[in-house]
Amino acid sequence: MKIKLTERYEAVVIELKGNVMGGDDTKDFNELLHKSIDEGKKHIIVDLTEVKFMNSSGIGMLIGGLTTMKKSEGSLKLAGVTEKIQSLLVITKLITIFETYNNVDEAVASYTK
Repeated sequence: MKIKLTERYEAVVIELKGNVMGGDDTKDFNELLHKSIDEGKKHIIVDLTEVKFMNSSGIGMLIGGLTTMKKSEGSLKLAGVTEKIQSLLVITKLITIFETYNNVDEAVASYTK
């Protein structure tokens, strides 16, 4: 998995590419979240557009990220959720806890409302 970080208006966009399998990637992801929190940036968007596969550990990484942000009075939203990942979220009933958007622009706009 590759991670790219950008900022758009009021949000930090974490772009994930490849296969999200947890493991060492979870550590890198959490470090990015904590760094953002330390810098006072609490609006996180995880862009999943380029994610080809996600296993249960990858889902766990996202849940952990959401928990981290909520504990810091922040938020984590998902953008570019593919059909495969959408069905994973529906099957696990996690669709009810994650805010999902078709693309990063829609997720960014949700912070300005």
